[in-house]
Amino acid sequence: MLRRLSSALAVLPLLVGAAPAHAIDRVELQLPLLGVGFTVSLRELENPETLWQGQSDLAELNRASGGALGRQIRQVFDTPLPLQTRQVVDQVVGTPLLEQALLAVTTLGRVDGLQKDLSGRDLQVAVEKASAGGNLTLLTLLRALPGESVTVDLPQAVGALQRMVAQRRQATALIEQGKAVPVSPALAQPGPLSVRRSLLQVPASHRSAPLEVVVLEPASAGTGQVVLISHGLWDSPESFEGWGRHLASHGYRVLLPRHPGSDDSQQEAMLSGKTPPPSPDELRLRPLDVTAVIGAAGAQKVVVIGHSWGATTALQLAGSQPSTNRLRQRCLNLNDPDRNLSWVLQCSFLGSADQAGLADPRVQAVVAVSPPLSLLFDYGAAQSMQARALLVSGSRDWVVTPDPEALVPFAAARSRGHELVLVEGGDHFNLRAPAEGDGGPLRGLLLAWTNAAFAPGARTAPVEGAPPLLPPDGWGSDQLPLVPVR
Repeated sequence: MLRRLSSALAVLPLLVGAAPAHAIDRVELQLPLLGVGFTVSLRELENPETLWQGQSDLAELNRASGGALGRQIRQVFDTPLPLQTRQVVDQVVGTPLLEQALLAVTTLGRVDGLQKDLSGRDLQVAVEKASAGGNLTLLTLLRALPGESVTVDLPQAVGALQRMVAQRRQATALIEQGKAVPVSPALAQPGPLSVRRSLLQVPASHRSAPLEVVVLEPASAGTGQVVLISHGLWDSPESFEGWGRHLASHGYRVLLPRHPGSDDSQQEAMLSGKTPPPSPDELRLRPLDVTAVIGAAGAQKVVVIGHSWGATTALQLAGSQPSTNRLRQRCLNLNDPDRNLSWVLQCSFLGSADQAGLADPRVQAVVAVSPPLSLLFDYGAAQSMQARALLVSGSRDWVVTPDPEALVPFAAARSRGHELVLVEGGDHFNLRAPAEGDGGPLRGLLLAWTNAAFAPGARTAPVEGAPPLLPPDGWGSDQLPLVPVR
């Protein structure tokens, strides 16, 4: 439990604001499981003997534990924070992504005696002050913060956890009511063609440098048909080469562009303090990356597959228009029952969503795996889509929860032929497929959907009453059960 408390305390220093003259001198821990709260002064935390001899509730508990609790608390508060902390804070100050992260953290507690400042600029001042004398620790950071006390509201944290459980409950019920699709060797096994890998540089006028694209294609003649795979936030093409290799072995030319403003190298640069978090403008730039690659490939009909933010990109290209309407209505409500971790990213697009529409008529069908979308797109957005969409959501996804991110939008779009598959036991990361694997649990599903989209005479346009594109069976998995929602 203590480690959980220290994790909550570690994020509370982010909630800083206009500085009064006095400094924080106490930390209050609210423990709903015990039905009590403990108060400890910073002076006690600075001196183990003071903590041991003090009269606070926590000191009493420390004596009851023979001093073990006090020693562990001191270790937590004295452990140096990462060396890059100061550089990261310098880079993220004032960015929408940080503002939304700080807003989400307010559900865990507050700094008393000051107003909330979601820009993080006072955090920057506090970090500089706390690190001036040497190592930056949680204790030195608390000493540098203005205010009266830090309060950890653990009942709020427990409520957030219960909300996430509820957001998975409907998906679990649908899986129990449905039936997993059987596995067909024709779809699950590698195709007859050997696969060649190469790298391609694609000029892009909207970027400062050419786009790097991983190309996976049959070593001998394939179908000539093109599939693009868009990776998620702080990820890379390599995480999805398993999908690409499986499709390429069955004849498709698969292109996996790297999105330079939000890939794993951007994350590494951000964590080392060299660059800020992804800009809200990346919501517009990512679809431009894909259209540039489609143009370079000379394709007139393509299927786009995306994971997480890449799934959002795929839906944009399919004609779903981002909007600020729902963002403005719901981003500031910390008690919204639908709030989930993906809202941190979605709400950071508040200033860019209305300019991020980019439908590409060459995109005939898309697969959106774990897409953050419930706030970013209006419920009627599917009416404008020119491409058919398959949504895939894992029943154990804590990052982009099935409800509301997949189930609610699907309910509004299913009549036009869009489809939803739930993965029992799927989370936000185990549906991906690196190059060294077998293509992961979705390989047969992705192949079946792509085959159907490219089938001669296939009617892929989403219209009212459109029949399903997916065949009734064969695209299941022997790793995780795949259940269609009809």
